[in-house]
Amino acid sequence: MCSPWESGMNTLCVARVARSRSRGPGAGSRGRGEDPAPLRRTEAAAEGRKGHSPVKGQRKTQRLHVAYEASGGEKGESTKPLKVPVWEPQDWQQQLANIRAMRSRKDAPVDQLGVEHCYDLHAPPKVRRYQVLLSLMLSSQTKDQVTAGAMQRLRARGLTVDSILQTDDGTLGKLIYPVGFWRNKVKYIKQTSAILQQDYGGDIPASVAELVALPGVGPKMAHLAMAVAWGTVSGIAVDTHVHRIANRLQWTEKVTKSPEETRAALEEWLPRELWGEINGLLVGFGQQTCLPIHPRCQACLNQALCPAARRL
Repeated sequence: MCSPWESGMNTLCVARVARSRSRGPGAGSRGRGEDPAPLRRTEAAAEGRKGHSPVKGQRKTQRLHVAYEASGGEKGESTKPLKVPVWEPQDWQQQLANIRAMRSRKDAPVDQLGVEHCYDLHAPPKVRRYQVLLSLMLSSQTKDQVTAGAMQRLRARGLTVDSILQTDDGTLGKLIYPVGFWRNKVKYIKQTSAILQQDYGGDIPASVAELVALPGVGPKMAHLAMAVAWGTVSGIAVDTHVHRIANRLQWTEKVTKSPEETRAALEEWLPRELWGEINGLLVGFGQQTCLPIHPRCQACLNQALCPAARRL
């Protein structure tokens, strides 16, 4: 508004009004030839959903900023959300480095006879994936050497879904003996193969949920099948070796009573980029050094860092 003194000076009054209207919010910075800072993409999307104009959005931001300032010039609480600290075991990085050093020769049974070495490299992809799953089913409660021998005998007869379904139970039992619980595994292999033929066209499922729904397939097998057959790291594969070593090193916040409980505990803190490595690393370490009975602590680089070794 022009003052009464200025009302008679129309030219000056109009000029002042024009200058006032040309100065919107942020006009001062534009006057210096600078563009206003753009909203982050998430903020822009949020503003668009609320239907606010840019001016209203700016005013709201200013009010939120003031709300976090205490009266009297004192600083209020920070606007940044607090990060919840994640538990992690003491010295785990050094322990892991030591295990890698001890496993550098890759000469444990799992390195030569594990599931990655039991399928036919020249078979079609669908058949290779089936053979991976079958070797995992055979490996439960069984040494790698025994599993590899059974897989070799099965492959010599042409190991496919159709060939297994056409093999009678007695013959199949002789081929896989002496794997642990071989009678039950004959039943599970037949049931699972029939499901794969009927529901998956002879292939194996591509999800953990579908894999564990198959007869004789547990979580460890499912996660390894996802990694080896499908190239997807879906979780940490925990068997008796990983379960034992994780508790000896106190890699779980509290003592765990089952491999599945250990898997959940490890996935809480272990960086995801290590999930695919940890099974083979610890299985071989458990086969050579951290044995179930009479562990070779004197030869272990982690002797001074291992809580279990200090108790012996």
